[in-house]
Amino acid sequence: MNIKDFTYYYFIGIGGIGMSAQARYFNQFGKKVLGYDKTETTLTKKLTEEGINIHYSDDVQFIPKGLTPENTIVIYTPAIPKNHSELNYFKNNNFNILKRSQVLGLLTKATTCLAIAGTHGKTTTSTLLGHLMKSANTPSTAFLGGISENYQSNIILGGEEITVVEADEFDRSFLQLAPNFAAITSMDADHLDIYGNKEELEKSFLEFAGIVKNQVFAKKGLNIPNSLSYGVETEADYHAENIRIEEDYYMFDLITPENQIKDIIIHLPGRHNIENAVAAIAIALEMGVSENDIKTGMESFKGVKRRFTKHICPNGKVIVDDYAHHPTELSAILSATKNFYPNKKILGVFQPHLYSRTKDFGKDFAAELNQLENLILLDIYPAREEPIEGITSEWLANQMDKKPLVCSLENALTEIKKQDFDVLLLMGAGNIDTLYEPLKNWYDEA
Repeated sequence: MNIKDFTYYYFIGIGGIGMSAQARYFNQFGKKVLGYDKTETTLTKKLTEEGINIHYSDDVQFIPKGLTPENTIVIYTPAIPKNHSELNYFKNNNFNILKRSQVLGLLTKATTCLAIAGTHGKTTTSTLLGHLMKSANTPSTAFLGGISENYQSNIILGGEEITVVEADEFDRSFLQLAPNFAAITSMDADHLDIYGNKEELEKSFLEFAGIVKNQVFAKKGLNIPNSLSYGVETEADYHAENIRIEEDYYMFDLITPENQIKDIIIHLPGRHNIENAVAAIAIALEMGVSENDIKTGMESFKGVKRRFTKHICPNGKVIVDDYAHHPTELSAILSATKNFYPNKKILGVFQPHLYSRTKDFGKDFAAELNQLENLILLDIYPAREEPIEGITSEWLANQMDKKPLVCSLENALTEIKKQDFDVLLLMGAGNIDTLYEPLKNWYDEA
């Protein structure tokens, strides 16, 4: 099957971050892209503005009559329930139906594929690598798991010879890819609802590493056979050293197996982002990007939305919005915030994501959140899950040293406005992001 031979591309769950990137990809080739999502969001509105037809009711009457198994490919996300009437209509009428990961796999097979895998860091690293390739004018397209601040999109278009992709371990999706080069940023326990235990998760990453044709770059300490290591202030094949904070950015030197690149600037906070940068630069160098283009691309990189997205209010208060939803990510964001804003009063607002993740990592979440003197804990965001008896935000709060205020998202704005802080840190992967703009507006006008 040639994935580009169809006329119509029908996406079920088109508003997902990975799904919408593919929708944009086919749309730019003049294909007729349309589909369904459960709710209208900022992202689906953008897709509509780009000429993509989207509806929000699961009803076969919205499927145009001209769609046939010969001219249409149907692409869906595993988050869609099995009883979805539109998906079942296409199944019953023998349409070509593929998961999002299968489509991405087909696209990578026809290109030189640069894949970023890991339970943390893959969105920032893949976006940075995509930006470095674009800045160097390579014929590449990057499919991202977040919205790039540089391009205001989750796809960076620039040619079809090279693909940069975020290799997602959820549902073992990354095993569908055909990577030539890959980085593995981390293998911490996550998605235990899928894998059952950490050992199965690690086995999946090793399987992914085994399908990489040319070279794997792995964070120092990960036991990945035949890989080159990378890290920060550690003896690795590629590593950053001489790290210093200059005004509001980091500067570091990169040591490679061949030479060193001095005085690289990165505007993202935190040691973990320097680590991500080292991984991206290692692959970019392997692809022939020059040292000068590396430094220029690094300095111009603005990051990814909801990865330490920052707003400074007229009164000096800082509002930070971040996707952190795993204990390791909380550790990184709290460390980066304290590093950038020493001696400032920090108010954290955290929305746990998934009942299963909250249950599996309750003690770890509590240990990280204990770092905050002031914390508001929102109700758990369920996403695809049904509630688990006894697992609530109150349950999580009771495991902490200092019990935080627990409230709903609906009441969060009111509660936050009562608090005194210098830095407000919004954390979570659910719909906590809906607080960012209203808070910015309120403090800007206050």
